[in-house]
Amino acid sequence: MTQISGFSKFSKEEKINWLATNYFSHPQKATETLKLYWNKDVKLQRLHDEFTENTLSNYYLPFGVAPNFLINEKTYAIPMAIEESSVIAAASKAAKFWRERGGFKAEVLNTKKVGQVHFTYPGETKKLNEFFEKSKKQLLASTDEITENMRKRGGGILSIQLRDKTDSLANYYQLHCEFETLDAMGANFINSCLEQISESFQDLASAHFSEENNPEVIMSILSNYVPDCLVRAEVSCPVSDLMKDEKEANQFAEKFVEAVEIAKIEPYRAVTHNKGIMNGVDAVVLATGNDFRAVEACVHAHASRNGTYKSLTTASIENGIFKFSIEIPLALGTVGGLTSLHPLVKLALEMLGNPSAKELMKITAVAGLAQNFAAIKSLVTTGIQEGHMKMHLMNILNQFNASIEERSHVIEHFKSNTVSHSAVVRVLEQLRNG
Repeated sequence: MTQISGFSKFSKEEKINWLATNYFSHPQKATETLKLYWNKDVKLQRLHDEFTENTLSNYYLPFGVAPNFLINEKTYAIPMAIEESSVIAAASKAAKFWRERGGFKAEVLNTKKVGQVHFTYPGETKKLNEFFEKSKKQLLASTDEITENMRKRGGGILSIQLRDKTDSLANYYQLHCEFETLDAMGANFINSCLEQISESFQDLASAHFSEENNPEVIMSILSNYVPDCLVRAEVSCPVSDLMKDEKEANQFAEKFVEAVEIAKIEPYRAVTHNKGIMNGVDAVVLATGNDFRAVEACVHAHASRNGTYKSLTTASIENGIFKFSIEIPLALGTVGGLTSLHPLVKLALEMLGNPSAKELMKITAVAGLAQNFAAIKSLVTTGIQEGHMKMHLMNILNQFNASIEERSHVIEHFKSNTVSHSAVVRVLEQLRNG
């Protein structure tokens, strides 16, 4: 394909014209499709264009809501941005199920976030330790201007430690810092602090060590692994309340617990099990303008923290009580970033009552737990496909450009028949062939 220089300096129209000419078999159709998703509001479109670089158009995801979530005695309608069929329906169904059984309980266990200065040092560890202890207060003081406002609100740098990693990599050490960023996700705050600490550390070290033993900073960056930024959510009820028939309720509870135990020891199952949890979590994270990629990376690292990838949820039966819970690391924010810029993000947060970061952590964890409950309930009873394919039916109909009359007929047909792609195609062909 054709290479180009100065592409970023092109206007949006010029970028689209160049791409359409060089990369698409039907340039005019490609151009029309890209422009179809532009906002008619010029100011709003400019806002979207400035979220990232080389913007061509907008890529929309459905923005929906799962109502009736009772969390810590408060009712929420949870906004979700997701394209997958049945996710919002399943979450809503789980919300209704548990609302009638006392609702969800959630608590934030901790909110520590982490950042590190990575450096090498070829000298004696003892001398480095002595230097660090002597310099620690100066390193922290060098960030005072950056942390002033955060400290006034009760946050800031919680600790700084020197960590010796030379057993894993020759001459490698790190300054391991913990932060409290309150309602902000805090990425920019943490990185600014780390870069200042890094600069001060290098300056102080240069005056202290000989040139051949001088520490050399490699990089300074926050970590998206936040194992101490934890939230827990749970539901519980007597086993007999799970279903109308007591025998069926007992069988359901036992199979449910066994399904979760399988996900604790079998990584092939655990990955799909946790993916279902993240269907709920990511949908809320996206809708509220948070970084779902950071959340995903952290959560999956957490699931592997003991050397084997396993379930994020736990289920048990204790003295006739069914219990189901999740403990998950979530670094979320409700101020900064897109939260004050993206119109739908602002609406999503307002829908949730303009929550604090801690409240959003609880809501998001509950969405993940609800999604997992709905999935396992389907798996151990009717199977996952019955509900999923009925929701997927609309996608199939859209794929074949079904008319309103055809949709009506097909939907009615599959109220009493099993949905499959081939079955839908067959019914459509029969309709179209008279």
